[in-house]
Amino acid sequence: MKSLKVLALFFAGLAALLLAGCALLPSATPLKVLLVTGQSNKYHDWTKSSPLVKQYLEQTGRFTVDVTTTPPMGQDMSGFKPDFTKYKAVVMVYEGDEWPAATKAAFVEYMKKGGGLVSIHDADNAFPYWPEWNEMIGVGGWGLKPDGSMGARTNGSGPKIRWRDGKQVLDDSPGTAGHPARSDFLVVTRAPGHPIMQGLPAEWLHASDEIYSQLRGPARNVVVLATAMPDKVKYPKSSGENEPMLMTITYGQGRIFHTTLGHVGPKESAPYPALSCAGFIVTLQRGTEWAATGKVTQPVPADFPTAEKTSLRVATGN
Repeated sequence: MKSLKVLALFFAGLAALLLAGCALLPSATPLKVLLVTGQSNKYHDWTKSSPLVKQYLEQTGRFTVDVTTTPPMGQDMSGFKPDFTKYKAVVMVYEGDEWPAATKAAFVEYMKKGGGLVSIHDADNAFPYWPEWNEMIGVGGWGLKPDGSMGARTNGSGPKIRWRDGKQVLDDSPGTAGHPARSDFLVVTRAPGHPIMQGLPAEWLHASDEIYSQLRGPARNVVVLATAMPDKVKYPKSSGENEPMLMTITYGQGRIFHTTLGHVGPKESAPYPALSCAGFIVTLQRGTEWAATGKVTQPVPADFPTAEKTSLRVATGN
């Protein structure tokens, strides 16, 4: 009996040591992410959105975020040469001048070999003449012409993506990018089993944003995660279609998370509803982790919006 007691004490002590050792183990190393920003067209403001994107990612404890800012629009871009290979994912809040050819080639190589990309709202208007970028984001909108005017992406840029009869389809009918007036709108989950979407409501109300519509592009290797439908009664000129709001795309071995949400204009003052919506924040955080690793470890927070009510967090940006 005495030997049994001694043995029990031994194993109890061993268990305590093991638990103590586990408590001393370092937490998972944060994922290194590069935020690329520095230019917007006249309808957006990267100086407002970029600091919040950085803040939202870092507050999870899952990421460390470096920021690289391009020269202002119209200035020499030849020195813009980030080392993408140092990062698990590249987050784009950028919509401006073309990158140097060598930088584009380096980014294509990075993505083909398994890099991650997150395209946020206005970034899907970037680089309309860069074929690889168009394939990476699946579908895009507007785009700047060489003369600085809008509308580089046309009916010839590729099909639109629709959600009809419970499935994702391509649509070659005429129509180029647009959106109805900003409003609260219902986002509908279409891929509940995807790691980014697991645990999110079937429907949730997103705050005061633009429903990007009739985006066009190669539309290859795209999975639509969530859609929204413009109200045809309120906005007679809208598409009246289930438009993709959240998407993933594969490019080579790379993973892309494309969110069309997150508008902020140059005349807005904080708080910015579209950016402070918990739905935007959480899907950005989860989408960035998936782009970087192919997995999502972050739980769905209690303040995620419902189908009946928006949920806004306090934005502390500019």
